[in-house]
Amino acid sequence: MSRSRLVPGADVVAVPGRGLAVRTPEGEFLSVRTADADQDALLSLLTGATAPPRDERLARLVRAFEEAGYLGEEPRTAPWPAARRDVRVLGDPVLTEPLAGQLTALGARPLTAPAAPGGARLTVEDLLDGGPAAVVWCLDGPVPDGLWDAADRLPGHGVAWLRCHREGWQAYVEPVAAAPGDVTSAHVRSRRLAATPAHRELAAYWTGPRTSGASVRLTPPAVTLLTALLADDLTRWATDAPAVSGLPARRRLRQVDLRSLTITEHPVLPVPEVAPMPRKDR
Repeated sequence: MSRSRLVPGADVVAVPGRGLAVRTPEGEFLSVRTADADQDALLSLLTGATAPPRDERLARLVRAFEEAGYLGEEPRTAPWPAARRDVRVLGDPVLTEPLAGQLTALGARPLTAPAAPGGARLTVEDLLDGGPAAVVWCLDGPVPDGLWDAADRLPGHGVAWLRCHREGWQAYVEPVAAAPGDVTSAHVRSRRLAATPAHRELAAYWTGPRTSGASVRLTPPAVTLLTALLADDLTRWATDAPAVSGLPARRRLRQVDLRSLTITEHPVLPVPEVAPMPRKDR
């Protein structure tokens, strides 16, 4: 078994005149009070270079690092589970082809296909054909009304559902929906309409027709960023990796400004079903 060492992202630095400080994975600096303990011996222990200390002062400091979460066993990358390896990738090739390459490198087995062969709408049976563990749908444009209705039913069949689309210079990476009750594309649309005073205009933009100028072309850096976000979300779902920071993946809508590649996270919750209006007896 490998010796414990500083977790990735944690560093210890010697500050002139102030002793040691730890830079946490979150980017904060914390002072380390070593008292009269041997600092060089402590640094050797924190890198896993020496055996556990016999000196109680050093042992106490090492335990403090462990309890704070800055010390652990050497991390191992979790492999992509075989049961979740098959991923159906639908949509526009400008996004699906690089995404498939990233997923393959991570251990998945992507199957790419057009969004809707022959212009027909896909049914949930079409999407479930072949038994994929997950379905990803990428659009280089707004989502036509009803296009994702069938896919929103995938979590109820035990299939993870992830999607992204572009609206002008803004792209949206929607939450992973992996179980009944997770956020669907219909929920995202409802929440976005409820959050803007321009809900009529947004609804009209979605339904079209739209008069546009020169088309927006996704740059290679923008494509890489969008597909990396999708691949990372899928990997974390497949390997059950814990959340690192920020909003939970199943409750997070990310907006990407394609001009500056700035990512903004928004919390999003499922929309509860509305109870039917009671009938009045006459």
